Amino acid sequence: MSAAGLTVDHPIMTTTEFWTSHECLLLPYEQSLTRQDSTSGKYYDCSAHMVWVGERTRQLDGAHVEFLRGVANPLGIKASDKMDPNELVKLIDILNPENKPGRITLIVRMGAENMRVKLPHLIRAVRRAGKIVTWVSDPMHGNTIKAPCGLKTRPFDAIRAEVRAFFDVHEQEGSHPGGIHLEMTGQNVTECIGGSNTVTFNDLSSRYHTHCDPRLNASQSLELAFIIAERLRKTRIKSRKALPSLGL
Repeated sequence: MSAAGLTVDHPIMTTTEFWTSHECLLLPYEQSLTRQDSTSGKYYDCSAHMVWVGERTRQLDGAHVEFLRGVANPLGIKASDKMDPNELVKLIDILNPENKPGRITLIVRMGAENMRVKLPHLIRAVRRAGKIVTWVSDPMHGNTIKAPCGLKTRPFDAIRAEVRAFFDVHEQEGSHPGGIHLEMTGQNVTECIGGSNTVTFNDLSSRYHTHCDPRLNASQSLELAFIIAERLRKTRIKSRKALPSLGL
């Protein structure tokens, strides 16, 4: 923290903004927590700040899309390698007919190789349609495998490769990577294999604490964060060099 220029008495250490998000999956739950704002007349799903529609529930004429169309929350759309570019544009049209900035976040989860092949087509289709979206990478869900011991796990190398592919494709297409979605914990768990402090298949059962999906541990999370930070630093340097110098 000191290396980042922060001390324990810095104001940022005593304040925080906390946002919640989850998949809009159980409609009776979401509907029961939906309220009308008395000042604007708009409806908000108060179960979370942002809710997203998943691969299983994003049918254009489905109940989940119809429900989300009617609430004013920021919305996410999970997009796998199965997402058709034209269908994605239609889905954005339904959920954000006014093309309001900040309304739609596209969360892509494809695996590294699929990302390089499929993501460019999605980016181009969204750009041609003039849609305003935020692009986010979810490198976790497309890289889940079953270990020999039977536990679900995720290879760190595959996660890192998908993050790199996400940045590479956006650089190639002239668009902007807007965020990374990770499943992680500050605990020293052994749920994802790999990383600099190598977790092997044989290590998984020693501290496998998750009740759902395997998470990056503290060391793996920091390692990935530094990789992303270094990529962003290089991008900033490259963009500065590309700016024309102005003589006064």
